[in-house]
Amino acid sequence: MRRLYSTFAGGWPGTGLLFMRLVAGSALIFRASSIVWKEPPVTTALTASLLGIFGLFLIPGLWTPIVGALAALLELLQVMTMPDDWLVSLLLGTISGALAMLGPGLWSIDARLFGWKRVEPPPRKISSNY
Repeated sequence: MRRLYSTFAGGWPGTGLLFMRLVAGSALIFRASSIVWKEPPVTTALTASLLGIFGLFLIPGLWTPIVGALAALLELLQVMTMPDDWLVSLLLGTISGALAMLGPGLWSIDARLFGWKRVEPPPRKISSNY
């Protein structure tokens, strides 16, 4: 995961990525739950359930590049197969794909697990003998 991103963005860009993750994850979960409770066909329920699980992973920023790419691909499939709801699928697929390419940001589980660690050496002992 570390090799995918040179840094995990902090500051305003990191805050923007956090908001993108929260909005995309929440929308995926809400949309999946509204589809599953209507008792749809098995394939639609399975796709919606997967997207809901991906939303659960996106919110805390866990495995963001993998989950974002998979969510973008499934949403692209939704655009082609569900003509009534294609704009929402296009929007969620675009945000998920952008998160996969940009990374999760500094405030994520990915940054804690795979981010650059700072190692500080112990202080040098100064001896009086020269």
